[in-house]
Amino acid sequence: QLQLVESGGGLVRPGGSLRLSCVVSGFRPAYHAIGWFRQAPGKVREGVSCMNSGDEHTYYADSVKGRFTISRDAAKNTVFLQMNGLKPEDTAVYYCAAAYLARYFCSGVTEINQYDTWGQGTQVTVSS
Repeated sequence: QLQLVESGGGLVRPGGSLRLSCVVSGFRPAYHAIGWFRQAPGKVREGVSCMNSGDEHTYYADSVKGRFTISRDAAKNTVFLQMNGLKPEDTAVYYCAAAYLARYFCSGVTEINQYDTWGQGTQVTVSS
């Protein structure tokens, strides 16, 4: 079993920055793909960014390209999402998710159903 715990959300002004963290734990904290997703009120959940175990390729939604960066600290089993240049439309609950049982490697951020393990989410609010 894999557990994901997000943190780092909060209230920030437009143009500001936040760094989200996702701690991966469990008997064998390994995964095939890991990603960040978000869901705004009244909207469907959408992919933000993802990366795969074993390589450093990263993938982003067009709406966040150039502003957000996904990275990981393997020694700490932690995945990060650095968010710069935040906009009000970035306001959402942000979720970390992993393809753990599913042998899925991401090549884009649209295949939400391939992820079988989810964290509880962290709220990000961008407002002046």
